[in-house]
Amino acid sequence: MPDRLSLLTLASFTSLVMLLGGFRLSSEPDVTLASTTAGEERLDPTDFSPEELRMLQRRFGVHGPQTPLAQLFTSGMDRLQPLRSRTLSRLRVLKPVILRESREHSVNPMLLTAILFDEIQHSKPGEDLPFIAHSGLVKTHGPAQIGITELIHQKRLSAQPSPEEIAWARNQLLDPHVNVALLAGKLQRIKGQLGLRPNTTLQASSSYVDAKAIATLSYLHNGKLDYPARVLGYMQDPELHGLIYSRYAPHSALTI
Repeated sequence: MPDRLSLLTLASFTSLVMLLGGFRLSSEPDVTLASTTAGEERLDPTDFSPEELRMLQRRFGVHGPQTPLAQLFTSGMDRLQPLRSRTLSRLRVLKPVILRESREHSVNPMLLTAILFDEIQHSKPGEDLPFIAHSGLVKTHGPAQIGITELIHQKRLSAQPSPEEIAWARNQLLDPHVNVALLAGKLQRIKGQLGLRPNTTLQASSSYVDAKAIATLSYLHNGKLDYPARVLGYMQDPELHGLIYSRYAPHSALTI
């Protein structure tokens, strides 16, 4: 007879199959989403099976992890305290819009914050300068590293935009407040594609199922397999928690 861990692993994969196949959760609350069993605690939500990876790659075009050297470089950047301090300063300025858009789109504010922290922390110098953005040398822009196609997905831009519309879209992406709103909208949109209730806020600490859904959302945002583990790790960062849930009011002189 299969042990409990095997059954949970099978249940997890079956849930993901149903989600990615267009299955929509019932509007009634599901008790399995509200608690974590001892067996679930031993599962890693960022561990995708070969079958799950093939499904995600086929449907969403995601990729494998960064190269080991790139992962080492990313980890090294996280240990640079001046860079981290600058990233936290930018997030403090963005805190009001993070909280507003998380409520508006039913997205966990720590998920928004974790993604923003990662994208800001590891952005390339100068890529958000207007002349670089409008040169076409970079494809994603702003603190969340959003591409023009996301405006098309959210019906803010025509499917075949003119050069003038593309210039307008890039300016929108360079606006930090619009950029965060687009990220929240993107996560809500992907939740719908996965069959998750768009108005349900996922909590990684409440259940393995929610944590797995958050890991999948993170993976589909960035497309690299090592990304979900970083995001879930940042979601547990005490300093990021304090930034979002404290009563600290950012100084207006700080710049994005």
